[in-house]
Order: sequence, then structure tokens, then C-alpha cells
Amino acid sequence: MIISKILSRDYILSFFAQFVFSSVFCILIPAIPIYLLRSGSKEGEIGFLVGIFSVSSLILRPFVGKALLSIPEKKFMTAGALLYSLSCLAYLIAPPFWPLLIVRVLQGIGIAFFSTASFTLLANITPAANRGRLISLFYLSNNLSFALGPYLGVLLINRFNFPVLFLVCTGLSLCSVYLTLKLRRREIIPLENESAKVHSFLSREALPPSVIAFMLNIIWGTICAFFPLYALKHGANPGTFFIFLAITLMLGRLLGGRILDIYERRKVIGPCLALIVVGITIMPFANSLTVFILVAVILGTGWAFLYPSLTMLVIEKAGLSRGPAMGTFTALADLGAGLGPMIMGFILQSTSYPIMYACLTLTGVINFLYFYYALGRKEKNSHKMTDGTPQEDISERSSVT
Repeated sequence: MIISKILSRDYILSFFAQFVFSSVFCILIPAIPIYLLRSGSKEGEIGFLVGIFSVSSLILRPFVGKALLSIPEKKFMTAGALLYSLSCLAYLIAPPFWPLLIVRVLQGIGIAFFSTASFTLLANITPAANRGRLISLFYLSNNLSFALGPYLGVLLINRFNFPVLFLVCTGLSLCSVYLTLKLRRREIIPLENESAKVHSFLSREALPPSVIAFMLNIIWGTICAFFPLYALKHGANPGTFFIFLAITLMLGRLLGGRILDIYERRKVIGPCLALIVVGITIMPFANSLTVFILVAVILGTGWAFLYPSLTMLVIEKAGLSRGPAMGTFTALADLGAGLGPMIMGFILQSTSYPIMYACLTLTGVINFLYFYYALGRKEKNSHKMTDGTPQEDISERSSVT
């Protein structure tokens, strides 16, 4: 089927709203550590200010997820984009440490509102038959922002100054507000048969993929916080690394999105987790732009299918309670992105980059083992037992795949 025939108006609008919103986040990836370093902050303070953004976001996500069972996603997306624009503007007047800490917390709240609602809307408007391709395509909104954002952030710093960068981020956030306001209002259908799940802020069914995302984001959050400084230390432009990472992600998701509608999850997730371990293992030995690009390609190949696959697992296991499920998934992912820079920042301050990357490699190995024992074997056994599965279980699974 031609992909353009399955794209709805709201899907396209939410795609571009997510792209613009994520672009602001990505512009700030290399900018914030450099800004803090030039302001005299130490590595531990940099890691804390980078990480508190995600920690403040994760606290609210389960509450947003439950609220989405009765409140349209558009309202939360609009509120989140507005709060994001105000917090970007506040960077102009908030110096480190405590004033900027408050701004980072408010920005974390904004992303909790917007992204939790955005991915819940995605789950609710994508047809099951083409969900793999559509979710994979939607993640391109983040990939495009990663391709352009970090490079643009470094360019704005070098050509202009930090006030200009923060004003650009404010303007892009307001563009996201405009696109979100164009979304149609989606009526919320009350759940009648899932009352037990409705009363829970967290989704137990979504925990296995959420734990995997948590450990993945420990690695990702640390790379975002400290790779720009590591690259500058070796005379390389960190934006180039993120460009090749994003290009690899985009190619994987554009050309391989159909894979998610064909193969069972464990056959996709397992090899991708192994690639992440390989990439992080090479990182401490990277001392040139060529090796940095190689690592970016390896990591990009692994990440290309991981998050779409994990998102589909969450949707499949959530049933109709997708708000709490996406709240759980994104909250644990944010927890990893927040704790990663905090913990690894203090490790880096006390040791060195090779030790920090060794800790990230260990995290990747633990994640792979968790997947195999908590999810991989379970998915494999359920696949083997399909012929003997009660009919109600088969029908429930087929309705969401």
C-alpha cells in the first residue's frame, strides 16, 4: 500500500508539531552543556542540570497518562508547547544554578505534557494493520530534528550568541503551538470493560518494554550530556556525530518500517540491543571524526528499530488503556534520561571518560540480559504456544497487531 494513502490530516499535523517541538530539544542538546561549561559550572552540576529536565518530566507523565483517558490529547499538547516556549524565553534571564534549575524543571513539565499526549494520540489514530510503518515513520519527526537540531545549535553559538539561540528556540516552540491548535478535537470514548486499569496511574502491562527504554535512555541521556564535551576535547564537531546518527536512524525507519509489521518483536529488539552495546564499547577508543561517525552509524542502526518496536509492544499490551501505558513508558524512559547524566556526571568528575563509557557498556549488557529473560523468552514461548492458546487470547492479540 502507498504510504501517502494511510496518512490522515491529524497524523501529518502531529508529525510536524512533534518535529518542531523536538527540534528545540535537539538544538539545546549541545548548547546547554557548552553554555554551562562557559558559565563556570563543574561536570557534576552540568549533569544535574541536564538530568533534572527529564526527572521533572517523568514525575508528571503517569498523571498526564491517566488524565488522557478523559481529556483530549490536543489540550495537553497545546499546554506543553506553550510552557516550552515560555521556558526557552526564560533562559535569557535565568543564570546557573538555582534560577536555571527552575527553568529546566518547567521545561521538563512542558515536555511531559506534549510528548505523552502526542504519542497517545499516535496510538489512537493509527490503524492496526499499518501501525508498524506509521509509528516508525512518526519517529522520523524526532530523527529529522536530531539531524538538524544539534548542528544548528552549535552553528548559532559560533555565529551569534546564546541569546539568539534561545530566541530561535522560543520561536520554534510557538510554531509547535500553532500546529497543535490545528488538530481536530478527538472525542474521548469512556472505557467500560477496563475499570481496574483506569484507576491505576501506572500500567503493569507496559513495564517490561518500559524498563528496557529506561536503561536505553541512561545511555542516551549520558551521550547527550557529555559527548559534546568529549568531541570538543578531541577537536571534533559534536553536531557532525548527531547528523550521522540521525541520518542512519532516518534511513532505517524509512526503508525498514515494514519490518515492524512482519517480524515478531524479539527478533528485532534483541539484535538492536546488541548493536548498542557494540557502539558504546567502541566509544572510549574513538579519537577522530572518522571513528565518531562509525559509532554514530552503529548506534543509529540499533536505535532505528528499538523505540518503534518498544512503542508497539506498549500499545499491544495496553489494550484500550493507552494513556496510562504511554505515561508509564515515557516516564521510565525519562527517568533513565535523567539519572544517566546525573550518575555518570559524578562518575566522570571522579574518574575519566573511559570509566564512564565502561559503565554505559555494562548498562547495555544488563539491558540485553533483562530483555532475554524478562521479555525475549516469554515472547518466544508464547509464539510457540500459539496453536494451543485459547481463542480469546488469540483474538485479543490479533486485534492490535
